[in-house]
Amino acid sequence: MERITQAERMLIGGELVEGGSGEWSTSVNPATEEPIGRVPVATRDDVERAVVASEQAWPEWAARTPMERAQVMNRFADAIAARADEILRVEVTDTGNTIRPMRMIDVPTAVESLRYYAGLGPDLRGETIPATRDHIHMTMHEPYGVVARIAPFNHPVMFAVARTAAALAAGNAVIVKPPETSPLSAMILAEIAKEVLPAGLFNIVTGDGRGAGDAIVRHPRIKRIAFIGSPVTGRAIQRAAAEVTVKHISLELGGKNPMIVFPDCDPEKIADAAVAGMNFSWQGQSCGSLSRLLLHEDIHDRVLKAVVERVSALKLGDPLSETTDVGPVNSEVHMKRILEHCAAADADGARKMLGGGRPAGKQFEKGYWVAPTVYADITPAHRLWQNEVFGPVLAVSKWKSFDQAVEMANSTEYGLTGAIWTNDIRDALRMARKVRSGHLWINGASMHFLGVPFGGMKTSGVGREEGREELYSYTETKTINIML
Repeated sequence: MERITQAERMLIGGELVEGGSGEWSTSVNPATEEPIGRVPVATRDDVERAVVASEQAWPEWAARTPMERAQVMNRFADAIAARADEILRVEVTDTGNTIRPMRMIDVPTAVESLRYYAGLGPDLRGETIPATRDHIHMTMHEPYGVVARIAPFNHPVMFAVARTAAALAAGNAVIVKPPETSPLSAMILAEIAKEVLPAGLFNIVTGDGRGAGDAIVRHPRIKRIAFIGSPVTGRAIQRAAAEVTVKHISLELGGKNPMIVFPDCDPEKIADAAVAGMNFSWQGQSCGSLSRLLLHEDIHDRVLKAVVERVSALKLGDPLSETTDVGPVNSEVHMKRILEHCAAADADGARKMLGGGRPAGKQFEKGYWVAPTVYADITPAHRLWQNEVFGPVLAVSKWKSFDQAVEMANSTEYGLTGAIWTNDIRDALRMARKVRSGHLWINGASMHFLGVPFGGMKTSGVGREEGREELYSYTETKTINIML
């Protein structure tokens, strides 16, 4: 843990560098509020340097065969895997996410995604089109060149790597901006990329959204940007980019995701799934969390009782401990925002079953702690029903008819994920066709599957990641007409 008490550096053009302004941003441990490291505050000139380095790197990279690119990407994956334990401990300390699930998910997903897209790259193909009898019409896919990824604070390294793998496989150079509140694990990534990847192919610039983020979004020579975060920030990115030039922007934004439970389900199994689907292991800080539990009235009371029992048994504490179930939320600002949502639920007359504030105990006086929370009797009229909390707060409601459940599920601006639980496949598929969400589980919760596209409808975003569509999204189609 000693390395995260020192200043770290960004990666630009294959070199670890400080920012041009000489300013630094301090990162704190959200469990203790203690400073644990600092990173440069990148300026617009730093972003320009990263763009120039990317422009110099990508043509040679794109000229390599897909298998040659795959070999380099697999070496990158090997090098990340070799430092997995170090990355894990730094990221747990910097984010507050608990170590047990992160060990199984974050670095492994990053490594697997690099290998997946390295293997998929050779399958990036165009087509021939029989538009006329006397000519040949064909398409091919070329990289954008310089692309950018703005990563969120809930899974910094996973998103910095897994969500840039497709761009690299397609022949692009990448600029990554880590989250300002949890940037330290990306600094280890900078060291790895410096040693393994061609100079300028993978650049990391640190700083906040108003500085480095805005400079990336407005840079006229970065035409492809990917962002994971809130709808408010997503719309701001679209507006800012449009003021400069035309850009391809994919957005995976918030969710207020329903878990719809039919009366033929086992209440105990549903309670287990509901707790798992809320992602309490990273404090509900997940766009895909199933934060609205819609229970049929016949089983509502039994499931609610079982859910409250399970949530009350979750252990809060040091996120580095193997026995901890729930750690702190990511930052003080975010903690206050979550507590404001709880206060609004109280004011709206929601029935608080558990939590709703900071946990009791001397060990929680320091740090950004929110008690795991369950509210009941939530309706579409409540603010807690409509607003994404992005925290450990579960809203429970009941329904009577199939059509009522559909209306309730679709009654928010969001449409990212959803889950349907029933033993009747006809009810399951009927409901799946009606729910306006981009990613659904039937008798499952919150799992991602490599190769299966993920993304949202409505305000929850545009574009799809994690599958073949993501690879093609980092290319532009060129049409060639051969006149015979």
